[in-house]
Amino acid sequence: MKAKLETGVSRRRFLKTSLGAAAVAGFPTIVPSSVFGQMAPSKRINVGAIGVGRISRGHDLPGIWQFDHARIIAVCDLDANRVELGKTLVNSVYAKKTGKAYDGVTGYSNYHELLANKDIDAVVISTPDHQHAIVAVDAVRAGKDVYLQKPASLTIAEGRYLSDAVQASGRILQIGSQQRSWVQFRRAAELVRNGRIGDLKHVEIGLPGDPGGPDAPVMPIPPNLNYDAWLGSTPEVYYTEMRVHPQSGFSRPGWLRCEQFGAGMITGWGAHHVDSAHWGMNTEYTGPVEVWGSAEFPTHGLWNVHGKFMTHAIYANGVTMDISGDFPNGIKFHGTKGWIFVTRDQQTTPTDPGGKPVAKIEPLMASDPRILESVIGPDEIHLYVSTDQHGNWLDCIRSRKLPISPVEMGHRACSTCLIHHIAMRANRHLYWDPTKERFHNDDDANAQISRPQRAPYRFS
Repeated sequence: MKAKLETGVSRRRFLKTSLGAAAVAGFPTIVPSSVFGQMAPSKRINVGAIGVGRISRGHDLPGIWQFDHARIIAVCDLDANRVELGKTLVNSVYAKKTGKAYDGVTGYSNYHELLANKDIDAVVISTPDHQHAIVAVDAVRAGKDVYLQKPASLTIAEGRYLSDAVQASGRILQIGSQQRSWVQFRRAAELVRNGRIGDLKHVEIGLPGDPGGPDAPVMPIPPNLNYDAWLGSTPEVYYTEMRVHPQSGFSRPGWLRCEQFGAGMITGWGAHHVDSAHWGMNTEYTGPVEVWGSAEFPTHGLWNVHGKFMTHAIYANGVTMDISGDFPNGIKFHGTKGWIFVTRDQQTTPTDPGGKPVAKIEPLMASDPRILESVIGPDEIHLYVSTDQHGNWLDCIRSRKLPISPVEMGHRACSTCLIHHIAMRANRHLYWDPTKERFHNDDDANAQISRPQRAPYRFS
């Protein structure tokens, strides 16, 4: 990387700092100020969406357009077809809201041009994982507040660079770790933090898995896709649809299963569950001090993220953590007086963990039902309350208060997952310094903290 990647940040410094092109023609004349409710247009938050694929259409755009005090006025994607489909989707939603024809969304193929639009106050970034950090850094430097899909970064070094850039900018950045806005995860963390299972000793995290895949032939690059920019900072490799995203529809994209663009489920779902575990462990601004484990990796085929795995970690306070696909999907806190298990309301199939829910399970369980009935007293620990991740972000844009999932917490959850991933590859004990964000006396492991970045898509 061109820029120096500083490591280590104190919680106090983070909290102190964090608290501290094309015009959209015609919108005011097409839609009168009254149609979005009582909020005056001058007080609405104008949002641009960068990346309008599967997660954007199914999660992030609906998360924004449900609020009348926000307005999506631009969409951007490196796939021109998705730009048009994104515009059509958002325009149709606002047409339904207003009961009138609506054409207030501008499309972009270059996110830098979107960021140059001074009418845009904030952006929601729903790109593939390898683009998260660099787009977010450019956004905060352009003066935009950011909602960033997890995981925060492709590498630990990128995550540190991102966190420092956000803090220096004074912008509001919310990580899309929406489990923090689900009542059962906050309840579990509060019960653990207030000693309802005694002294916390051990945490088990269960993740879904990803299967391998076949070899994929070289294909011509679709004329609607800027493939070089899509690869971004990662190495140049041949185009095949299985490596990128479907050219028809919005089913699960292949890049999720390629290590060039992400680490697989250890960060894909791990960023959620490790973050929720850290909440209960009170380790949100640090990480483990020792990690080891192993994993199976495909020996052939295009998709090469980890398969079956088991990793272990020890934190400075003595609490241990195991992460594996062998555990039920969720988080289990073990204490000296019992256990608490928390998960999402519904589960998906292991081969499509981001797909349609297929089974409903009990989201919060304990070794003794009386644990869950316990009342948190007024003088005990009460954690940050949010009932909607996107809504909390919009509220914090206006109040300038710290959101429920600020960048440093997201970085620490992501970096912990990446440490586990490095341990999978190393297949030996690794010793981590959470302050310096370096491995002790291990040049091979430290070499994996960052990756070479391809010009011209490097941090600068």
